[in-house]
Amino acid sequence: MTTPPVASELNLCLCHSCGLACDMTGEPHECERCGAPLHRRKANALTRTWAYLLTSLVFYIPANVLPVMNTKMVGNGADSTIMGGVLDFWQHGAWDIALIIFIASIAVPGIKFVALTLLLVTVQRDSDWARKERSKMYRFVELIGYWSMLDVIVVALVASLVKFQALADIEPRAGILFFGLVVVFTMLSAMSFDPRLIWDQHHSKNEEVMDEVASH
Repeated sequence: MTTPPVASELNLCLCHSCGLACDMTGEPHECERCGAPLHRRKANALTRTWAYLLTSLVFYIPANVLPVMNTKMVGNGADSTIMGGVLDFWQHGAWDIALIIFIASIAVPGIKFVALTLLLVTVQRDSDWARKERSKMYRFVELIGYWSMLDVIVVALVASLVKFQALADIEPRAGILFFGLVVVFTMLSAMSFDPRLIWDQHHSKNEEVMDEVASH
């Protein structure tokens, strides 16, 4: 039983811009169709992914500790953190707004932190565990990455919403700046990771097994 060949065995490299399978004979640096840079593997993918991820975690602390908005309800105003804002809206019956803030500002970044950390650790340990599922996890992280800007503009959206409903008045505070940096660096972290690394060790082991079978 033979295993399907990989691109490197066929001396091919997929262009990440236009999707063309490029012939790597002569090691071309650019895609012949769109001119985008070619790379068999992203350079220093693990190092850069760790760096961006840890940076986003550092910024996530002030993003949660510092107030992100000033909420005025029934004439009373107070600064609130992300979680404080969720609780305030929930207690005042605006559970829909509280849910929006919780998902956009807490759940989505948390999922990205956990997923990227798991991917990095398992790749560095050459783990055989759930390779297909980990590939799907990375695609899921990419999918929610398209909605990352929702984390940045959630305060503006909520402010417009509550003013429209005449429920309250909201003004942004310093914490939202750090939260914006969290979004930017988590996006860079996901973009820096190379999911092909999940399968590299697996393919090497398959080649070793096939060589042993052929030798016998």
